[in-house]
Amino acid sequence: MALDWNTLLVDQLDWHWRHQLRGRLDGLTDDEFLWEPVPDCWSVRPRGTGTAPVQAGSGDFTIDWAYPEPVPAPVTTIAWRLGHLLVGVLGARNASHFGGPPVDYMTYVYPGTAAEALDRLDAAYARWTTGVRALGEEGLVRPCGEDGYEKEPMAALVLHINREMIHHGAEIALLRDLYAHRAG
Repeated sequence: MALDWNTLLVDQLDWHWRHQLRGRLDGLTDDEFLWEPVPDCWSVRPRGTGTAPVQAGSGDFTIDWAYPEPVPAPVTTIAWRLGHLLVGVLGARNASHFGGPPVDYMTYVYPGTAAEALDRLDAAYARWTTGVRALGEEGLVRPCGEDGYEKEPMAALVLHINREMIHHGAEIALLRDLYAHRAG
């Protein structure tokens, strides 16, 4: 029996998206989006108000950043985590592999509202999954060619993106739980 690897790889992420993550994002408010559970969080902030060594972005909002990252790394808000998914996880990979617009942390126009971030996430996720489904067996085994995956097959990058989406999605879900049960 031949395996349809494209379907298996997409379905792994899509099951998580449909049954665990996307529904947990419904009703996300701007207050939750920007909520800082502890002092000195990294977040997405109006331009000129960031406190991190780097405030990346080209629009009205920037994302807090530093390189190298401090140890321990700061706690990040839902806005920051969604920004990471939009740029570093899905955006850059959609640009590299599936005809998406060029994306990088320094020039991205970060969304300032939960609704705008979720709209962008839905679009980026749709482009990614459509692209992966269309790769075919040849596309999955060809060298990926991007930093860290130069000699790895495209399937290795797909698995990495699945891990990143599941990992950061779980973090966002936990932050929503903490927000819902915060004192006061």
